[in-house]
Amino acid sequence: MRILLLIFALTTCLTNNIFSQENGQYLEKVSTLDNIVDALYATVSGEKGVKRDWEFFRFLFYPDARLIPSGKNQEGIFGARYLTPDDYIERSGPWLAENGFFETEIHRTAQEFGNLAHVFSTYEAFRSASDEEPFMRGINSIQLMNDGERWWIINIYWTQESAENPIPKKFLPD
Repeated sequence: MRILLLIFALTTCLTNNIFSQENGQYLEKVSTLDNIVDALYATVSGEKGVKRDWEFFRFLFYPDARLIPSGKNQEGIFGARYLTPDDYIERSGPWLAENGFFETEIHRTAQEFGNLAHVFSTYEAFRSASDEEPFMRGINSIQLMNDGERWWIINIYWTQESAENPIPKKFLPD
């Protein structure tokens, strides 16, 4: 019985130590508003065939956080879908790896009040880091919270640019 308890204790310590090391590496990437937004873009970006770090992606989000893509449906009516981080991984993860996807921030406005922040982040999307022209642009509206220890993503609500909905100049680089 003592051997089983010793094995359990060692396994628990080792698991906690590995998690703490990984958590410690992750904590630096969520310590500032700039870091967490940069980390968000980095986690979804990668060449074709490259698996994303979905554990780190999950780490960015507060419990019950939502990702909310919006756009027109087949009837031309604007709508929104509400996804959990796991829903996003399940629906978009295979496509990202099969096609390659790089989302790059090209402009940002941020407002903070106490522990809450709102980032309006204009992006361009490419299939490869070597692409010269984006295949898509849009704006991510990112709501974040700082719990005193780190930043958390609460929601990301986004829409793509279209011919009838071009990105205003004030949200583009100078």
